Amino acid sequence: METVKGGNPLEAMRWQKDDYKVAEQDRGMLTQADFFALLTKELANQDPTKPVDNNEMISQMTAFSTTDGVQKLNDQFDSFASSMTSSQALQASSLVGRSVLVKDNVFGMNEGENVKGKLVTDKPASNVVIYVENTAGEVIQTVPVGSVDKGEFGFTWNGQTSNGEAAQAGAYRFRVVGLVEGKASELEAMTYRKVDSVTLAGAGGNIMLNLNGGSAMALADVVEVSET
Repeated sequence: METVKGGNPLEAMRWQKDDYKVAEQDRGMLTQADFFALLTKELANQDPTKPVDNNEMISQMTAFSTTDGVQKLNDQFDSFASSMTSSQALQASSLVGRSVLVKDNVFGMNEGENVKGKLVTDKPASNVVIYVENTAGEVIQTVPVGSVDKGEFGFTWNGQTSNGEAAQAGAYRFRVVGLVEGKASELEAMTYRKVDSVTLAGAGGNIMLNLNGGSAMALADVVEVSET
C-alpha cells in the first residue's frame, strides 16, 4: 500500500478507490481529447518514409467530428423531448375538473347529471335516433334527431329515463343509428368526459387522463377541450 508523506494511508486508499470508480465509468468511451492525443501519437511515431496519407487523416477527423456531432444532437434532442414532456404534463394538469371530448361512446355519470356528446357522420343521414343504453344493453331513453348533413353535431342527454325519472348513477353508452344512402347504419358517437385526475407516467410513458366513470384516456387521444 502506497502512503502519502504527511498524510493518512487510509485517505490515500480512499482517493485511489474513487479514481478507480471514475475510470470504470469512463471505460470504453473515447473523448475528443483522446482522439487528438492518439492522432498526435500516430503522427509523432509515423514512418518518415511512409507518412500518413492526408486524405486518410482528414477522413478520420471527419468521421470523429460527425460522430461527436451526432452525439451532441442526440443529447439536445433528449433535452427537447424532456422539455416537451414537462410542457404536456403542465397542460394535462390544467385539465383536471374540465370536460374533454373523446372518441368513446361509453361514459359514467352521476344521478341527475347532464351528459354531452357529438354524433359524427361523413355523409348525410336521415331518421337519426340516439339510444341511451345501460350496461345490460337495455334502452332507457330514446332521442329522435331526424335528418342531419355530414359533419359533427352536438347533443345533450338530460340524464332522465323515458319515464321522466332520473337515471341511476353508473355506466351508460350512446348508440346512434340512422339511414345513410337508404341503408340502416350506426353512426359514430363521441362523449364529453370530466377529468378527475392525471397520471404523468402511464403505460408506455404516455400522459393519461383519468376520466369520470373509472376509465383512462391518453392525452394525445383528446379531440376537444370544453370550457366546463
